[in-house]
Amino acid sequence: MRELTLDLGERCYPIRIAPRLLADNNWPSFVRGNQACVVTNETIAPLYLDAVLARLEGKKVSVVTLPDGEQYKTLEYLNHIFDRLLEDNHSRSTTLIALGGGVVGDMTGFAAASYQRGVPFIQLPTTLLSMVDSSVGGKTGVNHALGKNMIGAFYQPQCVIIDTDTLKSLPAREYAAGLAEVLKYGLIADVPFYEWLEANWDALLARDGELLAEAILRSCENKAKVVAEDERESGRRAILNLGHTFGHAIETATGYGSWLHGEAVAAGMVIATRLSADLGWLPRAEVERLTRLLERAALPVAPPADMSPEQFLTLMARDKKVLDGRLRLVLLSGIGEAIVTDAVAQDAVVAAIQGN
Repeated sequence: MRELTLDLGERCYPIRIAPRLLADNNWPSFVRGNQACVVTNETIAPLYLDAVLARLEGKKVSVVTLPDGEQYKTLEYLNHIFDRLLEDNHSRSTTLIALGGGVVGDMTGFAAASYQRGVPFIQLPTTLLSMVDSSVGGKTGVNHALGKNMIGAFYQPQCVIIDTDTLKSLPAREYAAGLAEVLKYGLIADVPFYEWLEANWDALLARDGELLAEAILRSCENKAKVVAEDERESGRRAILNLGHTFGHAIETATGYGSWLHGEAVAAGMVIATRLSADLGWLPRAEVERLTRLLERAALPVAPPADMSPEQFLTLMARDKKVLDGRLRLVLLSGIGEAIVTDAVAQDAVVAAIQGN
């Protein structure tokens, strides 16, 4: 088993990575009281819910099964979790358990942060994207029709348990979307990891178990280091959003769920690296290098053809990184060297979006 700790002082927690962890008897020790509520979705429940419930024998356990999809990451469906907690008389000693991908994890974490002003929760991510990104670092929340992840809270889990066997059931499109987030870590902060990914890309696309576990570990190590330095994104943590400002605009414009998050981030990273090259900060060859890797994973490298620069700018103006009316972008001054800047002219942003 691979393991690391996200160091946040007294709120530090372990991230464990191995096959067959859902059936392991150790993670239920993080359920402190005699109550628990498992939140999952209609796709994951038939596959893994029984294994989780079997580890919770002797506890009073409720189950909330949400519809599957980004379009259900809303306040309306968040209330389904609160309804069950209240109907089943869950106290402040209950533990919420997120069994699923990023939508389930974000909603469960936000419910945990809010229910009776805060109860513990556990992350059991089942998608590659949630394993390397959303389950780690304590960002929780829901979407709004006008902007992605605009309603939420920073709230850390008790532990993150990554059972790599769950990736065997992950559809190819969702698996590829997760690889976009894996690439991000090499681009922003870890040149050796980026080179390692490039060298092992075909094996990772084929889901080689050992290489995949190593990629997850190194992704989590990179994220844990940044989060430990800047838990609430007051500074450096913003670099984790490379491609996300453009990607979130794509998701909002196309309707949540039409593009997977990782797909939108893939196209967004190409725009961000192109803009970096346009500014003279990054060799043009690096844009082509990233584009080739994404294309080999069948990921999009351009935004929707019918999405105008004006749409991008309108939606990006609502991005969480906007400060005092100025749009801050995550760009690259080199591979492994991410920066956050608000000094890019609008014309340059438009040209990068258009691919000019």
